[in-house]
Amino acid sequence: MGRIIALANQKGGVGKTTTTINLAASLAALEKKVLVIDADPQANASSGLGIDIKKAANTIYEGLIGRSTSQEAVQHTPFENINIISSHINLVGAELEMVQMENREKKLRDLLHPIRDQYDFILVDCSPSLGIITVNALTAADSVLIPVQCEYFALEGLSKLLNTIKIIKSKLNTKLEIEGFVLTMYDSRLRLHNQIYEEVKHHFKELVFTTVIQRNITLSESQSHAKPALMYDAGSRGATNHMQLAQELIEKIH
Repeated sequence: MGRIIALANQKGGVGKTTTTINLAASLAALEKKVLVIDADPQANASSGLGIDIKKAANTIYEGLIGRSTSQEAVQHTPFENINIISSHINLVGAELEMVQMENREKKLRDLLHPIRDQYDFILVDCSPSLGIITVNALTAADSVLIPVQCEYFALEGLSKLLNTIKIIKSKLNTKLEIEGFVLTMYDSRLRLHNQIYEEVKHHFKELVFTTVIQRNITLSESQSHAKPALMYDAGSRGATNHMQLAQELIEKIH
């Protein structure tokens, strides 16, 4: 059965989408079958994996409001072993449409249930908010991977996310675990970044991944070419870091 991992942090710009795209590519290179769920209305994970978001007839939006099955919504990406359920700006409206629905927090779990066995990993790229779509992602997930940017306010706001995870674990998804914290945009030359790493490690101990994602221009360049870093420049630091993260994740689970 595929492991569903939500990549979440309500703080924007911490590297959730970059981590989702590149972790998916690294897991796929390690011969794992991966499904990416783009649960962010900005649809950056979709375009970053080579999907023309204007052409997708069935997206996560149609799936959540019951207009489409998961089988209809899954699209092939140009990359081997990676499929996607893409996003659309309409997803903003889903928040309002779902308010009146019964069991609205469980729509994504129900949507993924029929196809879950077809994949080794299902990665959900969450939007930078704690709205109903993110609550759906956390209710559907086995675990949460939390990207933390190496900056002064990194730990600020984490308490809100951890509190949300705690509430969802007690009320909606008793199996939900924290997969781990991964530090992003890290520069070992900066004392501040090293201090933040030590602080996160001190707070969360073995929940912090050993792998850090270093600041790397290739990660930005590859997105503008609609490719993961591994397919754009396999020797780059960005590609190497994510491959190490994928290997660490697999070891952690097994």
